[in-house]
Amino acid sequence: MTTMVQDVINTKLEREFDAMDANHDGYLDWTDYQKLADRYVEAYGLDKNDRRTRALQTFCQIYWLELLRHAGVEGDRLTKEQFVTANRLAVIDTSRLNVTEGGAHAFFDVIDVDGDNEISKDEFARFLRDVRRSEAPDAMDSFTKLDTDGDGAISRQEFVRAVREHFLSNDPEAPGSLFFGRV
Repeated sequence: MTTMVQDVINTKLEREFDAMDANHDGYLDWTDYQKLADRYVEAYGLDKNDRRTRALQTFCQIYWLELLRHAGVEGDRLTKEQFVTANRLAVIDTSRLNVTEGGAHAFFDVIDVDGDNEISKDEFARFLRDVRRSEAPDAMDSFTKLDTDGDGAISRQEFVRAVREHFLSNDPEAPGSLFFGRV
C-alpha cells in the first residue's frame, strides 16, 4: 500500500496565498503586495523615505515581478496554483533575486525596531499583532521555535534560516514551517 506524503511546502505556500489575498478574490496581484509593504510601514510608523521602507517596497516589487516571470502568465494576477508554482521556481532561481535572502533581510530590518540585530519577544509579538494580525494563543510559541539557540532572541541568522525553511523545507517541524501556523 502506498502512503501519500503531504507536500508541506505547498501547504505553506497555499496558506501564504490565503493570507496575502487581501480582498479574498482568489487572485494575487500587485496591490496585495503593496498592501503587505504598507502594513509593515503603517505598523512600524516608518517614513516613506526611510531606507527600510524603500528596501521593503523594492523587494516586494521585484519579488512580484519574479513571481509573474516564473508563473509565465500573460496577465498581472496569479491564482493560488500559479502562485505556488511560481514561488517554488523563484526560490531556486537566484539569477535575479534571491527571494529567501532578500526578503528575509528586508523584513528583519523592519521587525528589529531597536536595530540590535536581534528580534526580541516584544518585537516579535508586535510583528504578530500589527503585521500578521494574529491573535492565536499559540502564536508566540513560534518565537521559541525560531530562537534555535535558545538565547531569548531571534538573530538575523536564525530568521534568514527560518525564511529559507519556509520556502524550501518539507519538514513540518522546521521553525520556518510555523510562519503561517503549524502545518
